[in-house]
Amino acid sequence: MITTEAADHSMVELKRIYWTRHGLRLAYAAVMMWLGISVFLALMPKANVVAGSGISAVTEVARGMLDRVLAAAVMPGLFLVVLAIVAATIHRRDVRRRDPVRRFTRQQRRDGMARAAGLCEMEAGFRGRCSRPAEHGDHFYPWSKGGSTSLRNFVAACARCNRAKGARIPSPGQQERIERRRRENVAPDGLVSVGERQPLP
Repeated sequence: MITTEAADHSMVELKRIYWTRHGLRLAYAAVMMWLGISVFLALMPKANVVAGSGISAVTEVARGMLDRVLAAAVMPGLFLVVLAIVAATIHRRDVRRRDPVRRFTRQQRRDGMARAAGLCEMEAGFRGRCSRPAEHGDHFYPWSKGGSTSLRNFVAACARCNRAKGARIPSPGQQERIERRRRENVAPDGLVSVGERQPLP
């Protein structure tokens, strides 16, 4: 049986992972916007246009514009490189965490489906439980991101919810709501905690 301390640790870990990756996506979007605005402003015509005509004047204007674009892109470009390194490091750690066993055993499927009473445990509209029959056993914390192939990480899902979830990391709120709903159906000594990651080797 999973202790309260272990369940609390799992919740804290999921929150940290979820918000770190969410923050990384927001930072990437912000830097891309910064880069776009910087380049746009650098391409705006300047008042001090080079006097003269012909190819040399056009070349001078183009060179000045290119210099402004490069100068404007330096800082956001450096931030993009840092974000790319962080994302690559996270992905590499996820790959190292992957459970060597991807498919749930028959016993795990039987126990997981029984715990869910044969119904999908995922969320439909307004954060309520989906009412469809469960057809699949899904990794709550995605296998591709280091989720364990264990009963604790097993959630019963219908085909539609399974496709919709994909390999996304669920939010801490989803974790709390699934555990709260399980307490209503599972025996006091039963397993209600959801979400488990493989330790780094």
